[in-house]
Amino acid sequence: MLSKVERGEKSPTIGVAKRIAHALETSFSALVGDEGTTRRAFALVRKEQRQVFRDAETGFERHLLSPLIAGIPVEVVLHHLPAKASTGKLPPYPTGVTKHVLASRGRIVVGVDKIETVLEEGDTLYFEADVEHWVENRTARPAEYYLVISAAQTFPRRSEAGS
Repeated sequence: MLSKVERGEKSPTIGVAKRIAHALETSFSALVGDEGTTRRAFALVRKEQRQVFRDAETGFERHLLSPLIAGIPVEVVLHHLPAKASTGKLPPYPTGVTKHVLASRGRIVVGVDKIETVLEEGDTLYFEADVEHWVENRTARPAEYYLVISAAQTFPRRSEAGS
C-alpha cells in the first residue's frame, strides 16, 4: 500500500494515512504537507493556503488551520464529515497527546477506546489520544467539527536551563 501511495497509484484513506504517519513517527500534517523549519513570532495562514486532505472514499475533509511549523506542539484542524461518514478507527497517539473536539455543525459521535459520546452543536470533548478513537456522523446531514491536537511539551528545569 505504501509503495502504491508513493508512486501516486493510490490515495490513502484517512485511517491508512494516520497509520502511515504513526509508523513513520511523524504528524499527519507533516506526512501530507511540507513541515516548516523556521519558527516565527507569528504566522498567518490564509484560507486559500490551508493544507487540505480529502478522503476520496468517504468525502471526509481535513483542513489544517494552524501554521505547519516544526516544534509547535499544537495543531488546530477543521474537519468536514459528510452524512453517514466516519473517520474510521484511528490508531493511538503517543502518551501525552490530547485532543479537544468542538462540534460546530450537526451532531457527531466520538468514540474513545470503547466509550462513545454524542456531541451536539456547540458541545466540546477533551480526551487523551493514546487509545484507538474515531468520529462518526450518523445523521443524514453533513457535520463539521474543530479539533485541537496538543502534544505534551517538556521544559527543562531551572537548574538544567542555567537559571
